Amino acid sequence: MITESPTAEVTNNAGQNRFELRLNGDLVGILGYYDLDTRSARRSSAATPVVSFMHTVIVEDFGHRGLAAVMVRRALDAARGYGWKVRPVCTYLQRFVADNPEYRDLMVSV
Repeated sequence: MITESPTAEVTNNAGQNRFELRLNGDLVGILGYYDLDTRSARRSSAATPVVSFMHTVIVEDFGHRGLAAVMVRRALDAARGYGWKVRPVCTYLQRFVADNPEYRDLMVSV
């Protein structure tokens, strides 16, 4: 019997203000964010968007498998690609960045 390894996909669901982690198509995690700057009329078009990453949640049955790290890493990579700066409100994200200094340049103070 051949078993396929699980496929983890992280996408930005901008309509829900969250990144979603799907494992073999099933939603198993979210990283919620809030883009305060784009909702402000004071933001100029030249300003760098600052997005608050609010919380990271993995479905309990899928916890302790490293999936939160996969989701956070891919969300931060996407943020870099979008030209965002990240305000790390989420304590998991704060610990992740402390352990992965290659993302420190994206961070702004909480």
